[in-house]
Amino acid sequence: MVTIKEVFPGSRADRHGVRAGDVLVSINDRPITDVLDYRFFLADTQVRLGLLRDGAPLDVTIHKREYDDIGLDFDTPLMDRKHSCENKCIFCFIDQLPRGMRETLYFKDDDSRLSFLHGNFITMTNLHDADIDRIIEMHISPINVSVHTTNPELRVKMMHNKRAGEVLSYMTRLAQAGITLCGQIVLCRGINDGPELDRSLSDLYALGDALESVSIVPAGLTRYRQKLYPLEPYTRVEAAATIRQVEAFAEKCLAACGSRKFFCADELYLTAGLPLPDESYYEGYAQLENGVGMITSLLSEFEQEMAFLDEDLENYHGPRRVSVCTGVAAYPTIKSMAARMEARVEGLEIMVYEIINHFFGETITVAGLLTGTDMAEQLSGKDLGQALFIPENTLRADEDMFLDDMTPEELSEKLGVPVLVSKNDGAAFVREMLGIVD
Repeated sequence: MVTIKEVFPGSRADRHGVRAGDVLVSINDRPITDVLDYRFFLADTQVRLGLLRDGAPLDVTIHKREYDDIGLDFDTPLMDRKHSCENKCIFCFIDQLPRGMRETLYFKDDDSRLSFLHGNFITMTNLHDADIDRIIEMHISPINVSVHTTNPELRVKMMHNKRAGEVLSYMTRLAQAGITLCGQIVLCRGINDGPELDRSLSDLYALGDALESVSIVPAGLTRYRQKLYPLEPYTRVEAAATIRQVEAFAEKCLAACGSRKFFCADELYLTAGLPLPDESYYEGYAQLENGVGMITSLLSEFEQEMAFLDEDLENYHGPRRVSVCTGVAAYPTIKSMAARMEARVEGLEIMVYEIINHFFGETITVAGLLTGTDMAEQLSGKDLGQALFIPENTLRADEDMFLDDMTPEELSEKLGVPVLVSKNDGAAFVREMLGIVD
């Protein structure tokens, strides 16, 4: 049961007398515990709300179109507290955060509902048979699983959770029920790579058509690993060997079922010094949020927009001098994009600055983990032109601030130049550099 926070004026619930403060107990006699129950049972064309008002039971029946909302709001989007992670993974990024950061950054979620609603990856260690039954009954799909290894004993050791091995069977149950699965393997050097990776690839492929895709991502290692499990980053040679291993298996999958299914993150290619695959390789970018194909996607979008540059120039009012900052990994790509624009557009100058991650450590090269502190220190005194563009993924999705709590406004004050947020989109990059407002 959940308490109703608000009833939207004029909504069906409002017209039927439902009030803020009423407690929603059931819909059509099915108990309501969270947003998944609510959305699933609300889909019917006739819903009977079982309510409590001041402790007394009250039934309200509402007729509506299928899937229409009835106008209720609750304290949290989940209508429940988030489920926290019960693991102690040897590669956990949150365990590698420095002390003194805001409290919300230290919360580890491992919530199957967020997997469905927002694409979060879950380990399944806090799920039980009843949870799997509910997922199957409601056909909650896709489910994104942090697999890491299909060796039960090794998974227990890597995650320090005695259930980590046994819950792997849930993937088979879900697959047999027609639930689409997306996987993630965080590679730890000398732990779950090599022969263990071969085993994981084979076991996951055996899930059949239910397995949509799997990303293979190297563990991110900050400089705050004191007293944690000793892990080392991949060398150039090791990264190249891992790519060959995954690509060879993926090609067999492509021949057998028409999809590669398994994809290495951009970071492995950059570490290996190997060229990134072209757009067709990524089969629609199913694992883009895991850093798989991000640079190729960015370049593809950029190329498409550059084909229409003459039209964009109709709204360009130069001359224009701006600056862009990015992480070490994306710097060569952004630099080349800027140079191509400068060569085509008269009066356009784009200064691109590479920001080294001193806050988390130089082994962290992605733009999304840059902080305002590093930007402020490394850009101080630099020619930033009329404005500085920062990557949008440096800001938290629900908070207009960097990981170190600095805001773009504070960064702007420190640098003495307007700070603008650049979208993670190659086409948007072209328009932003030209000063075209969508």
